[in-house]
Amino acid sequence: MKIDKKLIKELVDYLNEFNLTELEYGQSDTKIKVSIKKSDISTNNEIAQLNTEKKKTDLVKGIKITSPIVGTAYLAPETGGKKFVEVGKKIKKGNTVMIVEAMKTMNHVPSPIDGIVKEVCVEDGQPVEFAQVLVLLE
Repeated sequence: MKIDKKLIKELVDYLNEFNLTELEYGQSDTKIKVSIKKSDISTNNEIAQLNTEKKKTDLVKGIKITSPIVGTAYLAPETGGKKFVEVGKKIKKGNTVMIVEAMKTMNHVPSPIDGIVKEVCVEDGQPVEFAQVLVLLE
């Protein structure tokens, strides 16, 4: 039996592309199985967990402005427009810090207090969850 290296490479690419741990292919009397070692996955999960924990501790230091709804966050009133807030900018209570769009309705998110923007925690056009931290103030 001749080993089809191109087919094996394609299967490995599918593992990576679809984030799978194991893939099996069969044709006639030939069967090929490719898999990723569990230790590789554990290591990646541990790294992701450490990054998440660091992010959580960073978010504790500051006043949080959270999303009032599930939707899509926009940092400016229009594409390519001037952003509502940027790191280091002073804002007043009631100023719009972001727009969260849900079901074609644009919901302005106001600042609850006066402050200085310490961190913008989401990217423009990023989906956000209810109560997800959008901006941190000092």
